[in-house]
Amino acid sequence: MNFNEQQVNAKRRAMMKAVSASSLALAGGGAALSATTASAAIADDPWGRAKEIVDRVSKPLRFREQDFPITDFGAAPCQLVQVKGWISHDDQAMIGTQAPGSKDCYPAIKAAIEACHKAGGGRVVIPAGNWFVAGPIVLLSNVHVHLKKGANVLFSTQPADYAKYGDFDCGKKGKLVITRWQGNDCLNFASPIYAYGADNIALTGEDWTSVLNGQGGVPFNGKDGDCWWTWKGKNRTLNPASQANTPGYVEGKLTQRLPNPINPKSLKDVAPHLTEQERLHIQGEGERWRADEQYLPALSEAGVPLAQRVFGLGHFLRPSMIHLIGCTNVLLEGYEVKDTPFWQHHPVHCRNIVIRNVHCNSKGPNSDGFDPESCDMVLIEGCTFDTGDDCIAIKAGKDLDTQYGPSQNIVVQKCIMQSGHGAVTLGSEMAGGIQNVYAQDLVFENVHWATDPLNTAIRLKTNMNRGGYLKNFYVRNVKIPNGVQTSPSFYASLPGSPIESRTVAVAAGAVVTFDCDYTPTADTVRTRPPVVDNVHISNVTVGNVEVKKGTKKGQKASCYQAVVILGPVSNNYNGPQPMPAVPPVTNVTISDCDFGTTVSTEQPWFIHNVKGLKLNRVKIGGKEYTTTLSA
Repeated sequence: MNFNEQQVNAKRRAMMKAVSASSLALAGGGAALSATTASAAIADDPWGRAKEIVDRVSKPLRFREQDFPITDFGAAPCQLVQVKGWISHDDQAMIGTQAPGSKDCYPAIKAAIEACHKAGGGRVVIPAGNWFVAGPIVLLSNVHVHLKKGANVLFSTQPADYAKYGDFDCGKKGKLVITRWQGNDCLNFASPIYAYGADNIALTGEDWTSVLNGQGGVPFNGKDGDCWWTWKGKNRTLNPASQANTPGYVEGKLTQRLPNPINPKSLKDVAPHLTEQERLHIQGEGERWRADEQYLPALSEAGVPLAQRVFGLGHFLRPSMIHLIGCTNVLLEGYEVKDTPFWQHHPVHCRNIVIRNVHCNSKGPNSDGFDPESCDMVLIEGCTFDTGDDCIAIKAGKDLDTQYGPSQNIVVQKCIMQSGHGAVTLGSEMAGGIQNVYAQDLVFENVHWATDPLNTAIRLKTNMNRGGYLKNFYVRNVKIPNGVQTSPSFYASLPGSPIESRTVAVAAGAVVTFDCDYTPTADTVRTRPPVVDNVHISNVTVGNVEVKKGTKKGQKASCYQAVVILGPVSNNYNGPQPMPAVPPVTNVTISDCDFGTTVSTEQPWFIHNVKGLKLNRVKIGGKEYTTTLSA
């Protein structure tokens, strides 16, 4: 390979230094509050604190008043042809894609952005029309990329096009970039839109006819067979109501979930410093750890440096659509993003970021709408989510990759959620912690309730591997007119667990779901008990719809159960003794809510390892509860 660890580390250090300097500037140079003082201030006036965050991040960004139209740099629009592709986990349709031989606008857009940046900033303009781009749009400081009404950017469906232009030449695996995949750092494909260490950047559209199209369901060869979404592999949800398939997948096909023969046969090959006991603990039993989605976390647990975590060509880790790392002062506004290869938006270690009035419209596998990871000062406002996974998922690293710290000071308001796994979700990758999150004035509309229902509304996901903490989470004023999924989707527990498999509906079926034992069978290292404390949910109103299956078919209900809180399961710990304390979920209050009618009338809620859950004026099936629960 033509790079070394020093080059990778130098690039990362420069980015982290720039973000730290920006954070000090945002703080106004004043001394930071102590953790105790900050928590007390939040508890005294949480919604006042939320307003402070909104006011601070809403200050408009400034750019030089000069336009750089991409047509001035050689871009030309393309014609569309119709091909059969996937539009969701389960459905196919004819899709418009670039005609064979279309001009690649990657060089023109790259030249326009670089010219704009060199001039001191301005606006790069993508006019109306269809524009084919066979490579990443890389945002640079002081550049505003703007899509005019009717601009339709179609990104290449060839993985190799995202392994051509990266900073690090990794030989047969391509020229790759520093990225983060499901909470772990690696060198991998560039995202269709990517930035690293940029300041004062914007990506905007005039309206939702300004489209960024990842073409995640369009076959690689334009006719049939694999697409980006195929790489997920077999769906593993127990008892799903929808999203049961993976587009193009057939049993035995190599994907992110099956052992990849190009990965080492033993961690000894990449982590010779491990003892035999440590190696076996990380690898677990069998060959599953060699699957790409397991191999990357294993490298993190083994302490393998970033420069040696090389993926790209020959691997199956799909890039996020819009991936911003270590950026400050960011505006995302006014466009539609659709059919993305993986997560739709994934800012990591960003400060002062606003996403406003964006249509997040991708219903393929892992099509989360907006996933801020280890970000500080974030506003998510006025967006609409129609997703194949969580609408919003706040994250903070996984395994040992916690160097970017917590996600914190995040406001979600005035958004609409349709289909997806969770509407507002925290985790599952949250090893660095999540704190000070405020969600208000939301409509979880769930218009596809009959065929593709929202699985759950307010969701936490962590486990004994992901650990971390959730502190200071406030939710108020949420309307859910069409309920959530009315049938239960269960989780698979570990052998010896006090929680039997196929008994607790943490995957889908509850309005409020705290899952502190999320997919425990996926993680071989389970040594970090999570902490959940100070959560307050109020004024949630849930409507009933017709139950479509099960013993209550044809009756009206809003959900399977109103609340499911599965606290940390101590039996899952598999590290050295003495075992650390495994605390219960504490200081959770649910007030002034009407959860509608549950399908499970005999057990309208489920709790495990929870202390002092307070229900104040909570209606379920017309009955009001004011009580304190522990289990």
